[in-house]
Amino acid sequence: MTTPRPHRLTRVSRTASALVATALIVVACGGGSSDTSDAADDSGSSSTLAGGAPAGPVYPLTGLPVMDEAAAKRVAIVVKIDNHPRSRPQMGLNKADIVFEENVESLTRFGAVFHSQGSDPVGPVRSGRTQDIDMFASMNNPLFSWSGGNARVTRAVNASDMVNVGYSASRGKGGYYREKTRKAPHNLFAKTNNLWTLAPEGGAPPVQQYTYRGPSDARPATAVPVDGAKVSMYNVKVYWKWDSATSSFLRFTQNIKGELEPDESDGSQVSAKNVLVLYHTYLRSKADRKSPHADTTSKGAGFVLTDGSAIPVTWRRMDREVPYEIKDAAGAVVRLIPGNTWIQVAFKNTFAQVDPGVDPKKVKWPAI
Repeated sequence: MTTPRPHRLTRVSRTASALVATALIVVACGGGSSDTSDAADDSGSSSTLAGGAPAGPVYPLTGLPVMDEAAAKRVAIVVKIDNHPRSRPQMGLNKADIVFEENVESLTRFGAVFHSQGSDPVGPVRSGRTQDIDMFASMNNPLFSWSGGNARVTRAVNASDMVNVGYSASRGKGGYYREKTRKAPHNLFAKTNNLWTLAPEGGAPPVQQYTYRGPSDARPATAVPVDGAKVSMYNVKVYWKWDSATSSFLRFTQNIKGELEPDESDGSQVSAKNVLVLYHTYLRSKADRKSPHADTTSKGAGFVLTDGSAIPVTWRRMDREVPYEIKDAAGAVVRLIPGNTWIQVAFKNTFAQVDPGVDPKKVKWPAI
């Protein structure tokens, strides 16, 4: 078995540790949509809410009020979750603060980030990819839960600033088990409460990833009301439908018959307050040439789905330890609704907007 490597503090974790020593992270809100002065930075905090009222402590990955101070101070966990049809329904997706959906060979895989709450169980847990190392670097030395990988991927993960708490590296302490009602390899589950016990001394919480809307923040002028949007991933077609009753986007996946089926997790339909469809260039992984490798330290275009609207955006992230900077057409930082967020690490031009009142069946799926 692989022993988890000693944890080292990066410049991001040192900053976060200093913050926690004085106060919990505060939400970045306020002003109008043209004000970019309070964009999320390395400190992950700002001082006021819209209208100048003092901001209360919030969880850095959701912008929601802190209900558990101990949880707010702990490290993040990234769990790689299977998205093969035989893996559904998954467990834990609706409890994750942020979920990345990344293209892998012939399918997609989820990187579910847990911080404000956990999931016991979570899974099915599957293998990692080298693209995960840069993708999750802004989460501040997160614990990395995965089923394993080939020797080159494993060496890369062990040499990274993620903390390997995978199936082998956890030495039986990560709560991993095989679900007898499912077939391998789609039956490995873990428990986040067990995984958090493996956090090394000196670990710190993640920094704030996004800027959040306050009560008086208006939508950008470029925001357009939508019924939803179609996103084409690698052999996975996703439809996000706006649900005004819950102020969320509900997730559907097209099945082999061409029908949209609701994705479920934890006994309910998968949903997100915000969906970021960010176009990336995919290269070939040096560690596994069969697997695509998303270039997440670059810049590009995309769309943000939030509050029942779609916003054309550009993104920039030249430093792997810094969160995505997301701006609208006017150059203002896009503000998200507090709550959970999904990021589609998409191929270019794979977003199709569905306008209100339009039958989704009449909107073509974008080609890859």
